[in-house]
Amino acid sequence: MKRILFVVFIMFAFISCKDEKKAVKEEVAEENKPEVKLYTFNGGTVFVNNLELFSQDTTYRGQTREFSDPFYVISHPKGNLMWDAGLPEMLVPTPEPYTDPSGAFTVSRKDSVINQLKTIGMSPDDIKFLALSHTHFDHSGHANTLKDATWLVQEKEYEFITSEEAQKNNADIYGAIAELKNVQKLQGDFDVFGDGSVVIKSMPGHTPGHQVLYLDLAESGPMLLSGDLYHLDENREHRRVPSFNFDVDQTLASMEDFEAFAKEKNAKVYIQHHKEDFNQMPKAPEYLK
Repeated sequence: MKRILFVVFIMFAFISCKDEKKAVKEEVAEENKPEVKLYTFNGGTVFVNNLELFSQDTTYRGQTREFSDPFYVISHPKGNLMWDAGLPEMLVPTPEPYTDPSGAFTVSRKDSVINQLKTIGMSPDDIKFLALSHTHFDHSGHANTLKDATWLVQEKEYEFITSEEAQKNNADIYGAIAELKNVQKLQGDFDVFGDGSVVIKSMPGHTPGHQVLYLDLAESGPMLLSGDLYHLDENREHRRVPSFNFDVDQTLASMEDFEAFAKEKNAKVYIQHHKEDFNQMPKAPEYLK
């Protein structure tokens, strides 16, 4: 009996020691987290006059919706990353919103990237990396303003947007990134600063090289910025794919990968075009000298 009690005692002590070591290890990892800050900026507003475009069927026929169009600065001890670039800045001085020839979208933008960066004491020269979720016009608006930054882009997206066909048939979209010469082509996921706190995740389908951004912030924990994998809560819930996506099957596969990763990391998901999500994001404070 004494021998049994002794064995039980040893096993209990071993398990307790193991649990304590695990707790200490997790505590140390938490303390060693880099100080990563996220600033959210207003890159304009997109009023969707024809929401039916955002599904493969007639689910949204006759509906309209107002989308936010943010861009972000992620401040890391090793440098600053800008994620997405809002609507074209030629809209800034325009007194009236612009409606595209098809009538599907009405867009507006109130302020430039230079003015907005000033609110956190930065200028374009302070941005080390630029990453666009993809190269559609509402995500690349002021990209050329950051021509000295290193553009982190999936190789397939780069080939897509710089092709002769794109330059000929989508000259404005190509022109939005034409001045970016410091290019780092990615082939899949990319840990920007090498410590797991800022990770670009390849999620193709909306465009050939669409990507999303994972952040592990010291203050608020893990989060995912969706790019245009989702535009609406309903599309996330029902896995609806916009009619203009590059590849439907790739999009659905990316949705599955995204949700599995979000669950694995227990990450809060922010749908970038969703106004309610935009309103919840940490905004840039007024910079005080």
